[in-house]
Amino acid sequence: LELGDRLGPVLWQFAPTKKFDEADFGGFLELLPRKLAGRSLRHVVEVRHDSFCTPAFPALLRSFVVPVVFAEHTTYPAIADLTGDFVYARLQKGSDSIKTCYPPKQLDAWAKRLQIWASGGEPDDLPRVDGTSPAPMPRDVFAYVIHEGKVRAPAGAMELIERVK
Repeated sequence: LELGDRLGPVLWQFAPTKKFDEADFGGFLELLPRKLAGRSLRHVVEVRHDSFCTPAFPALLRSFVVPVVFAEHTTYPAIADLTGDFVYARLQKGSDSIKTCYPPKQLDAWAKRLQIWASGGEPDDLPRVDGTSPAPMPRDVFAYVIHEGKVRAPAGAMELIERVK
């Protein structure tokens, strides 16, 4: 709460060993507070086990209006289903051998995806678990450039910012 109006979404990141259990995960979502000391809170979940790649998972998240992190990662599942009123993406395939973390064409592609999400659409080149498309509506988009080496991630983020302006 000390962050005031700068408080962004609260990220709930689950271990790669955590498997999807609808009742268990639903119980977790029920416990998430929507407000704290009068301030609205936004929650987002990042799952790292393939068992979450079932239509029951995005359906459950939609019932709570909680987004799933789109994780661009070599190991973790990439789930681009829209389940909340904002989008949260973690771009984790950058490289420290590239000055801008990603090649220009990939940065352009990510900028386009972020703009599509922000305008209320859905990129057609990202994997979704089910075919449900919510009504188009503008969304806040939180995108983070982070990868194992991390040295070039800030440069990648700055390049991405320039492309979405």
